[in-house]
Amino acid sequence: MKQIVFSLLLALSIQFSFGHDIHEHALPLHHWQTKSGTTIEGSFSMMKNEMVYIEDHHHQLQQIPFAQLSFNDQLDVQKKVSRINALNATHEISVTPKGFSKSDFMNMMLIISVLAFVIFISIKLKTRVVRWSLPIITFLMLFSFFGFTNKSLQLLQSTTSISFLDSAFAPFVPNVHTFHDTTYYYVESKGIPTTHEMMVGISNHGWQQQVPIPQCYIGTNAWPIPLHPSMATAPIPVDSIHFTRGAIALAVNGVAIFNVHTNTGVDSYLDGQLDNYGGHCGRADDYHYHTAPLHLAAYTNSNMPIAIGLDGYAVYGSTEPNGSAMQTLDANHGHYGNNGVYHYHGTTAAPYMIARMAGNVTEDNTHQLIPQAAAHPVRPSLTPLSGALITHCTPNSANNGYNLTYTRNGQTDSVVYSWTSNGQYTFKYYTNGNLDSTVNRNGFVQCTVPFTNTGVSELNQAFTFSVFPNPVMETLNLSLPAKYQTDEASIYNLQGREMLHLHHPATSINIQSLAPGVYFLKLENEKKQILQTKFVVQ
Repeated sequence: MKQIVFSLLLALSIQFSFGHDIHEHALPLHHWQTKSGTTIEGSFSMMKNEMVYIEDHHHQLQQIPFAQLSFNDQLDVQKKVSRINALNATHEISVTPKGFSKSDFMNMMLIISVLAFVIFISIKLKTRVVRWSLPIITFLMLFSFFGFTNKSLQLLQSTTSISFLDSAFAPFVPNVHTFHDTTYYYVESKGIPTTHEMMVGISNHGWQQQVPIPQCYIGTNAWPIPLHPSMATAPIPVDSIHFTRGAIALAVNGVAIFNVHTNTGVDSYLDGQLDNYGGHCGRADDYHYHTAPLHLAAYTNSNMPIAIGLDGYAVYGSTEPNGSAMQTLDANHGHYGNNGVYHYHGTTAAPYMIARMAGNVTEDNTHQLIPQAAAHPVRPSLTPLSGALITHCTPNSANNGYNLTYTRNGQTDSVVYSWTSNGQYTFKYYTNGNLDSTVNRNGFVQCTVPFTNTGVSELNQAFTFSVFPNPVMETLNLSLPAKYQTDEASIYNLQGREMLHLHHPATSINIQSLAPGVYFLKLENEKKQILQTKFVVQ
């Protein structure tokens, strides 16, 4: 009996020493006070859209309007945001690739050492007690180790490499701009693709009479991607109940990706509600995709994703990151790659992209994934127009509106709309070329995506350069740093289309082929040091 008690006590002590779980109570939590006297215990996560997000001890995000916090807590939030911004500005975010953590490795080595010591003692002493208890001790120690790993890895989060995300979005600069803090990687955009014409192909009863209006996913309304994704123990399905409002992922061109299911439970693609690229406009006239944007694989590097889930995990096209054929997919529509990192895949058949959110995410009371960016409507939502088939959606010459054309009942109709710099929106409705009505709306003022390169490598702030004359008519001259050797030069228009590309350009560039307008010049050398500026062609 003594031997049994001794063995059990020894095994339990090992279980307690090595099988413990990492839990939130080991972390100091702040008591947040509101002006109404309410107290919330938790740690600061972020501030977005004047809302402060607090992560409580259950790892749930609590929202508190910044204005409702006590004066002292408002000061504390401002200090934290300032520190995050300063950290971001100096590029001192430390990143660790996902995989087997250092703490797990150290614990495994410690357990192996203890096992070796026990075996050594048993061999030397050759006592009945040790020989009898050794199998039990070995089993329980191994059980403790794997119990520690499985539980703790749910809380020990991996950190996504900033350079990896920079590289994913880099091909779509200047239409996207990125920045980050210690919690999220933020993507700014206007939600308008430049790689294809929008809305064309929407047919049957699928068009809700909404039209693409650029949104301001800028600043505090940027798209947030978790930098520390963690696998969910019970993945939430992307179905007709969950995530039917808002996005579940962001394409690398800055366009949001929604659940393919509508709030009525139908497949929006099979129902004829989507254009030739799997997108359409929502009730806020916000363009977004509902299926995987597989066409983006042709515009980015072969080893880069086409989208990033809002749970922090990447979405690839029909091949693996190393270029090999796509491997078998799990119930989430993804799998672990050869590098041990989880990712999704896009396919042409249902569920098209994400079947279940593999990572931990938070839903609000309407089952929308939060936090995320928000679109802002300028007019009330409309109803489906049965029988319409959209044939064109082209930007106007001033780049401040579109002409959307559709056929219905054997005739060609259109919606011509534009906006002014002070937020005035005008919608003109035509039937067979005849103006039927004009509607004016007051809406938000259109914004500009900051033009700072995300880069395939860190932007070198030490280099500055200028161009002259500006505005320019024929020849653009470059004033470059003495030690900067330009290998590639690209000129983009406001829509992000590359209009001119030169290898080893001279310090003078002939721009007579460019139409009058605003352009961006990007220079890059073999060290991936990137310089950019804006100029005007008269």
